[in-house]
Amino acid sequence: MKRVLVTGGAGFIGSFLCRRLLDRGDSVICVDNFFTGSLENVEPLLKHPNFKLIVHDIVEPIWEDAEEIYNLASPASPIHYQFNAIKTIKTSILGSINMLGLAKRCSAKILQASTSEVYGDPIIHPQKEEYWGNVNPIGVRSCYDEGKRCAETLFFDYLRQNSVKIKVVRIFNTYGPNMSINDGRVISNLIVQALKGEPLTLYGDGLQSRSFQFVDDLIEGMVRMMATPDSITGPVNLGNPQEYTILELAQLILELTGSTSPLLYKELPQDDPKQRCPDITLAKRVLDWEPKVKLVDGLTKTIEYFTSII
Repeated sequence: MKRVLVTGGAGFIGSFLCRRLLDRGDSVICVDNFFTGSLENVEPLLKHPNFKLIVHDIVEPIWEDAEEIYNLASPASPIHYQFNAIKTIKTSILGSINMLGLAKRCSAKILQASTSEVYGDPIIHPQKEEYWGNVNPIGVRSCYDEGKRCAETLFFDYLRQNSVKIKVVRIFNTYGPNMSINDGRVISNLIVQALKGEPLTLYGDGLQSRSFQFVDDLIEGMVRMMATPDSITGPVNLGNPQEYTILELAQLILELTGSTSPLLYKELPQDDPKQRCPDITLAKRVLDWEPKVKLVDGLTKTIEYFTSII
């Protein structure tokens, strides 16, 4: 039994990770300040003898012992990370310093849940890990983009200076059950609007592209990354290389929900990427990983979830 600490463990992705770790027999410490996490996400786990929930904000140090640390704490959608931009960047930077310090003290392996947002509005397509990105350092998305970029810097500095055992994954658009109704990400927005019979909001001409991975695929990739030898640090892209325009996504959601909602076009937000798609060659090679869940199947499960809570 490993003792594993998961920051942001009550969030959408974190709650799935906690369940996966418990199912394999680990002892799990879930740390969350519930800014975007939800008690409902981890409520089924509270009676598990190997699960411990700590309400804590990682911008402050935490004193726990762990063999592995997954650092997922951060708001991840624009509506949430722009709500308090200074708090967002503090979570990425001060939170990373605190968790890296804990990993150093415990001699623990620590995995950083970084993001495809480190690539900004990319001019290289698809995005490889060697690409340094095209990021606006002073825009409305910078608190998240640059915060995550700085967190990666900290992880590699702690590796070089303190020999902390690090892992970095860059997560591309992920969806699935346990997303919040007001999550603010495109799939949850469109599904909720379709189910409520509201117009589906598209920004710009709707032809900007994204790739979407189901949460189960992501969790598998993260667990495999943590299990790699210490020499494999990343960063490693985790995402689905199959690309869709937002308009194609909206039309598929209308078809799967049977909704007759119209499409509503709005102005494109500042610094919104035109294309986002991962090159997962490295993940295939070092993790023997690639996504398995088809978009239509993942959307069906996600629609069932939102139908049950609306």
